[in-house]
Amino acid sequence: MNDYEPLSEAAGLSPGAPGAGPPAVPGPSAGVEPADPSGAVEPADPSGAVPPSGPAWAVEPSGPTGAGEFPGPTGAGEFPGPARGTGPGAPVTTPVGRLAATVERLRGEVRAAQAEAEGRALLELAKGILVERLGCGPAQAARQLAELTEQARMTPLEFAVEVINQAARDRVSEVAKAFLAATADPVAPEEDSAAVRLRAAESGALAADDTQAVADSLLQHALRPLGAVAVAVWAAGSDGSLTLAGSAGFPQAEADRWRYVPPDVATVARRGLTEPGGQWLTSLAESGLPTIGRRDFAEGARVAVPAGAGGRIHGVLEIAWPGPEGPRPPQVVRQLEALAELCAHTLESHPLLPGPQDTRVLPDVVELMDLADGLHDPALVLVPHLDETGRLVDFRIQHVNSRFMDPAGRPRAVVGGALLLEAYPMAAGSNELFQRVERVYATGEPFRAHRMRLTALVDQVPLSAFADISISRHGTTVLLIWRIEDETARLASLLQHAQRLGRIGGFEENLLTAEITWNGQLFDLYGRPPTSPPVPLEDLAAHAHPDDAVGIGRFLRTLVHHRRPASVAFRLQRPEGVTRHVRVVAEPVLDTDGQLLVVRGAYQDISAQHWTEVALAATRDQLAHTEQQADERNRLALQLQHAIMPPAHAPLEVPDLQVAVRYRPAETEHLVGGDWYDAVVLPSGLVLLCVGDVAGHGIEAATSMVVLRNALRGLAVTGAGPAQLLSWLNIVAHHLTGAVTATAVCGLYDGERRTLRWARAGHLPPVLVRDGEASAMPTLKGLLLGAVPDAVYEETEMQLAAGDTLLMYTDGLIERRDRSVQESLSHLLSMARSAPGGLDQHLDRLLTHSRSDTDDDTCIVGLRLA
Repeated sequence: MNDYEPLSEAAGLSPGAPGAGPPAVPGPSAGVEPADPSGAVEPADPSGAVPPSGPAWAVEPSGPTGAGEFPGPTGAGEFPGPARGTGPGAPVTTPVGRLAATVERLRGEVRAAQAEAEGRALLELAKGILVERLGCGPAQAARQLAELTEQARMTPLEFAVEVINQAARDRVSEVAKAFLAATADPVAPEEDSAAVRLRAAESGALAADDTQAVADSLLQHALRPLGAVAVAVWAAGSDGSLTLAGSAGFPQAEADRWRYVPPDVATVARRGLTEPGGQWLTSLAESGLPTIGRRDFAEGARVAVPAGAGGRIHGVLEIAWPGPEGPRPPQVVRQLEALAELCAHTLESHPLLPGPQDTRVLPDVVELMDLADGLHDPALVLVPHLDETGRLVDFRIQHVNSRFMDPAGRPRAVVGGALLLEAYPMAAGSNELFQRVERVYATGEPFRAHRMRLTALVDQVPLSAFADISISRHGTTVLLIWRIEDETARLASLLQHAQRLGRIGGFEENLLTAEITWNGQLFDLYGRPPTSPPVPLEDLAAHAHPDDAVGIGRFLRTLVHHRRPASVAFRLQRPEGVTRHVRVVAEPVLDTDGQLLVVRGAYQDISAQHWTEVALAATRDQLAHTEQQADERNRLALQLQHAIMPPAHAPLEVPDLQVAVRYRPAETEHLVGGDWYDAVVLPSGLVLLCVGDVAGHGIEAATSMVVLRNALRGLAVTGAGPAQLLSWLNIVAHHLTGAVTATAVCGLYDGERRTLRWARAGHLPPVLVRDGEASAMPTLKGLLLGAVPDAVYEETEMQLAAGDTLLMYTDGLIERRDRSVQESLSHLLSMARSAPGGLDQHLDRLLTHSRSDTDDDTCIVGLRLA
């Protein structure tokens, strides 16, 4: 015995007899004693294969390999061979042969370097396992690995792979044993040990062909310790339907009711099938999704995990809890995913129940190849390509039909037989073509896409084309169909649509052979069937309105005799009696001698344009007439208004009194308003001052304003006070003017006493400016004129002093849409208190700084005592 025999025995790496295979590596939980009394470690699977859910570093060698023959990085242990026509058979003396030899030499060096690098990585991984198992240092583990390799008569790389695989199998066994030991009865007899229960779980649940037995064992051995109360195993049909393959914990009546779920029905299991990561619900009631056992476990959590293996999803594992559950730890998530993957192996051989869910017989690869050959579009038949661990890594292009058209122009022989990512490495890029194929293979749901970009990498140059994509799964194969968009066909389609939308028809007429070519749109334009003969240009007048014969004749002379392009618009009379307005444009085609050979051109239906022009012309005439009437009406209104309004600068001969008036009409002419003012000396010597505003605009408002102004002048000679004058004026407005409404303020100034008596009828109060301060006079009671038959108006008298300024105005001076009357009046008071210059300058300044935005008339009457 050498110095390392104790270490080898402690690790369980006893060298076997020559040719007996590699030694076994025990699990770490046994120390120096093996877990099994016999000294041999039983693998987690009876076949000795590593389960798919094992560690990612568990690698099975494909066979005895040397140190320089380790599988390459493609995942399948294969490297692409040399290009066709450049292999070893090419003469070395030719440039192509030398290039091929160089490529082969460089490929060999790359493979050797990759194999050496990956071999070193596996050797280091094996030494790490020995360090963990034996509790020794790296140097001692390396010496132990070399000693065991020599005793096993294997290469270091082969022995390292065996150590890694044995450790993977031991790890799976230990996980299962630890899980079963955690749920074991502490008083169970010795024969119910972890190893016995592990074998029972494997034989009863994980390796069973009966899906119902799988469901029962999963619930009993794996899910009840996690708190679950029910489990359902769903088998996915090729049409998207779900069949309940097995269930446990749910009432039998509920299981019978949920025996079959049609396609496209949103359930928890359906969401688990379509979502990449499955469906994890903390509470079933909050989701609102129907599913099996909803009435019994409505408030509980629900998990639906897709059951897939080898890149294909065969069904869904659905688990129910009695109450809400929070986020699950990662180890529980991995455990549930591993259970779903184990269910997938049973579902692979599960026959669907007879019925409407899946009665089709899925074709095999040969039948699918025959189907692809019968298609008119390019089609690829793809088969899954798995790595050593059974994981889907790519798809092999098993067959290419005769209609195949490569985006890069490569022949069928180059693409057929290659891997999809080798032939189209850009398929894993932005367009996600590979992901779409992978999804269709996994779920069976077909995929359709319009104008997807296909990119092929040729000599490191990406060549792209757009195509309509169709992907469908047939059994274990995938049919990929693409229809590459032809640029010429696309442009022709665009031209046809442009002609249809523009109602354009093209023609070509050979004057030597009398052959005429029309497109389909031109037949529709003429209202003739496509089987009828086209109409020659010389017969064009026979199909047109007689009044258009002169224009058509001029068109033909210019085109045929003068050999210049020409056009003409005429009325085409169709066979059914409908007349269409058509424009024809044509050009001559001459030979090298200048002789006329062909005339080509186009017809366009301009009926809609013609009638639009006719309607626009009629509308323009009507608008012009209406505008003329409106201008005349506004002109008359303005003339009437200017004729009846007193002159703005009419002087009043009153001692110690200045009177000024301003009138600003509306900026928009059609808004002729009813604002009015008056300042006149009565026979009694009193001065009548008034402003008013009739509601509305136009001729009616202007004439009503004339009536009220003249009536007030006539009533004022009676010597009555302002309140009585407004009362009489209200009667006039209500009874004699057709129910006109207006506002007014009326005042009588006595120059001897320097007093002002005034009253108002719904109007803004006057403004008094005294000693540099402006204030509104008190608001007196008084309704607007014409509102009620009998109205009483309040009157007051105020004493004026030397230097006082009194302002009467209409609302056009201050009114704004975005402010209240009080805000506008405050602005007027601030402008009125500063009065530089004379009274005229004061009124002009008020008009200039007015902020009114209603575009209304404005009247101002100013009174200032000397």
